Amino acid sequence: QVQLVESGGGLVQPGGSLRLSCAASGSIVSSLYGMGWYRQAPGKQRELVAGITSGGMTNYADPVKGRFTIARDNAKNTVYLQMNSLKFEDTAVYFCNFKKWDSNYWGQGTQVTVSS
Repeated sequence: QVQLVESGGGLVQPGGSLRLSCAASGSIVSSLYGMGWYRQAPGKQRELVAGITSGGMTNYADPVKGRFTIARDNAKNTVYLQMNSLKFEDTAVYFCNFKKWDSNYWGQGTQVTVSS
């Protein structure tokens, strides 16, 4: 019933920027959820990139600190990931996540490819 729909991925040159969006549909009160972005590169485990709590506190993985920004818009049931100064190492499938104590939802994944 609850679905997370991602958009904004694509091909970008090193040093470029992308903004990922993830919008939830269905019976959800988004203000109750922590939200996050994860990524999985070929041959690697899925890792947390950035998270934002229901209270608005953020955290970032060390490789993206200073380059990526996570934000949420509860009125739109949406979480964003602004990605700047992109590097080859950022190439991965990116997944959004909404989580609270009794629920855990994932987006379908969107490909981000950084290539010259």
